[in-house]
Amino acid sequence: MTRAETKERNRRALLDAAFQVISRDGYRARLEEITERAGLTTGAVYSLFGSKNNLVVAMVTDYQLPHYEKIEQAVPAGANLLEAVDGFARYYRRSCDTPDALPTLSLQITLMDMSLHDSELRAQLAASVQTQERHLIALFAGRSHNGGMVTPHQAQRLVTALRALFVGLSQGVVLGLAYGADEQYFADAARALASDVALIGHDADASGHHGSE
Repeated sequence: MTRAETKERNRRALLDAAFQVISRDGYRARLEEITERAGLTTGAVYSLFGSKNNLVVAMVTDYQLPHYEKIEQAVPAGANLLEAVDGFARYYRRSCDTPDALPTLSLQITLMDMSLHDSELRAQLAASVQTQERHLIALFAGRSHNGGMVTPHQAQRLVTALRALFVGLSQGVVLGLAYGADEQYFADAARALASDVALIGHDADASGHHGSE
């Protein structure tokens, strides 16, 4: 095995171990247990990731990346905005019925708890999520809607709203609180958001503020 292959194997082992321990223990997760599960030493964490927080952020990115790739596959390339949003919503609802749904919810709650106890980690996780969401912004920007084309700023506003909608609805589905929230319900709710002129119909507010893109 080459040095690069060994490094990647150790990195993968630490990410998998971190997911198992952090999903269970949250901010109480001990670095020593993570490295023990991975068959490595704490020095490997600092060598590969720099810190425990960096390991947590890398774990989240590693966990989320396949989901963003599947979302891109679920949205037709030539679709207009509402058709794209429809495909996104239906994929998100289907993910609520997979074996990963409960572990995903558990991880979301755990990460929120960890963020409340560590402001530095909170900032790092927020930056990580924003980086991942750029894939969604790019997915919606440039699509036709109401006779025009969706700008990156409009897509950013939409992604923020859709994330809030889907996280809330999916938590309700997994916990048995969102009765009747089937695939069509997700799609209808998402289309309603995307159709709202107050959300998507302008690039900036009256003060000329454009926000970050």
